[in-house]
Amino acid sequence: MRLAAQLYTVREFLKTPEAIAESLRKIREIGYRAVQASGLGPIDAAEFKRLADREGLDICATHVGYEDLLHRLDEVIEKHRVWECKYVGLGSLPERYRGDRAGYAAFAKEVTGIGAKLREAGLTLVYHNHDFEFAKHDGKTGMDVLFEETGADAVDFELDVYWVQAGGADPIEWIRKVDGRMKVVHFKDMAITPQREQRFAEVGEGNMNFRGILSACEEIGVEWAAVEQDLCYGRDPFESLAISFTHLTAMGAKA
Repeated sequence: MRLAAQLYTVREFLKTPEAIAESLRKIREIGYRAVQASGLGPIDAAEFKRLADREGLDICATHVGYEDLLHRLDEVIEKHRVWECKYVGLGSLPERYRGDRAGYAAFAKEVTGIGAKLREAGLTLVYHNHDFEFAKHDGKTGMDVLFEETGADAVDFELDVYWVQAGGADPIEWIRKVDGRMKVVHFKDMAITPQREQRFAEVGEGNMNFRGILSACEEIGVEWAAVEQDLCYGRDPFESLAISFTHLTAMGAKA
């Protein structure tokens, strides 16, 4: 398993091609050798690939909007081919499906069809969770519905271990549960303040069992661990990525 920087972490520094180039340089200097494309400002796909190649950075995965998957799938496929990127990430379940179990089931059927088309193109759709998927509907969590009712040969998962924890579930248990259906994972840590505020934290600075998480990911053959921090609370997000990188490599993770 290799580490990657999830570019959403530095989204405020990705507004122009020049800013993107500088951000990729900083990420490479930290020690990362790969990125997940997310939060990019306007940039031509070929130009982004050129900038990533210049820094020696693989584009290991993406996040794309659901409407793009529904209505512009050919464009999505072509962009991923330009980027030599196999994993097409869906960042969230659209809100219109979240209200009940039937909504989750309908989405599962729809996204399975999209995933099958991506497989035919040699790509893999990976679904990224938040915490709301762990709300129960008729006694079953939405995440369970997605796991059980999406096609195993069409839809993989990109567990975000922070959001699994925030949803009241066990990240290590879920990593093992998606064995065979997860090659990309999101790493971020969770801290609690004395005022009982739950916060995103640099990996190794929070309270989550990352040695156990790393071990479970290796156990099931995860290929990429994308390091992400939604909020850095006044800290430079590049510094946050560096802190996570230092802790993770000290635990044995590989760049």
